[in-house]
Amino acid sequence: MHSTGYTLRFIIILTAVVALLLTGLREVTKTQAELNETIFNKKEILKAIATRLGDDVDVSAMSDEEVENNFSRIEQLAVNIKGESIDAAKIMESGYKGGKAIDIDMAKEKKKNEEDRIFPLFVYGKGKDKIYILNVRGNGLWDEIWGNVAVESDFSTIVGVSFDHKGETPGLGAEIKDNPAFPKQFTGKKIRNENSDYVSVLVKKGGADKGNVHEVDGISGATVTADGVTEMLGRCIKYYEKYYEKNIKS
Repeated sequence: MHSTGYTLRFIIILTAVVALLLTGLREVTKTQAELNETIFNKKEILKAIATRLGDDVDVSAMSDEEVENNFSRIEQLAVNIKGESIDAAKIMESGYKGGKAIDIDMAKEKKKNEEDRIFPLFVYGKGKDKIYILNVRGNGLWDEIWGNVAVESDFSTIVGVSFDHKGETPGLGAEIKDNPAFPKQFTGKKIRNENSDYVSVLVKKGGADKGNVHEVDGISGATVTADGVTEMLGRCIKYYEKYYEKNIKS
């Protein structure tokens, strides 16, 4: 029969070996996990401009190679709340080793003071056909919600949106992602009024007023999540206003 000391040494050695194996496994899979996350984020951005990629394009069904090929046509920029461009060196100084807009973690940026944040900005197309894709992030009922809003070169008309969430209720708040009819409502809506003032878009409980270009229908039974989307859009799109005024507005 083994002594207590032998048993303890065996347990310690076994624990150390298992810990080393788990650490090694984590490091081996870390790179692939990061690549998978990047592909997922690129796909979500492409969903916001799906209507411009082609009538028969199904972004959800794209292979990784197709996602990369389509995303390669998108220009990546980064700006601050003052509308100033942020270069790759500054992005990397902020902890994003890739130095590109797609590398920016908005969950991390959201924890900073607004004046210190870096906002990713994606541009698809050229000239008057340019589409600007803005990142938005806020809070739903249970946890964070986020998404991408694509707008025309007038920085007013919405081309498309994509939303996601961390913990909204299936069949209720989760409909912002799971029900294609919800994001589809935003296409063609306006974030500016007839005087070109920024007004964003309201997710209205009880249904949008017919013909109102600044409202979409809410989600039955998910008022808090819908209000979260309204707040998120109103606050986050405005972060890009100075860039619009300095670089786009004529």
